Amino acid sequence: MNPNLPIASIMSKSPYTVKPSIKIFEIKTIFDHFDFHHLPVVENGKIIGIVSKLDCLNYYKKLSGTSTGKNFAYISDSNTRAQDIMSTDLTILQPKDTIGLAADIFLANKFHSIPVVEGEKLEGILTNHDLIEYAFKNNL
Repeated sequence: MNPNLPIASIMSKSPYTVKPSIKIFEIKTIFDHFDFHHLPVVENGKIIGIVSKLDCLNYYKKLSGTSTGKNFAYISDSNTRAQDIMSTDLTILQPKDTIGLAADIFLANKFHSIPVVEGEKLEGILTNHDLIEYAFKNNL
């Protein structure tokens, strides 16, 4: 395994993205239909946050403790949007950054994904799964 290779060689390119105004039930539907756990939130071509499956689950868990029935459905389906639950304090990488640097960041911060940005444009997303897959395939 070569930790000096650029992450561009293993990242997921052109990830599925959402707008900050997308409703939480639409986010849940996306997660239910696709095999990924993180959605970059993009506005005017610039990443402004990221929503994970865990963010959604935590939101629903919190909501279920404070509301019931119609109120729960109204709050969760009508009013809550990506911008309400997304993480905005993002660590980003550039495509030329190394796999070793990315691994260090993942280990130090217990992240599960990191957006990859060139200038202000989202180029991809790197996940801990991408790193594990790379390490596994290159050590056999």
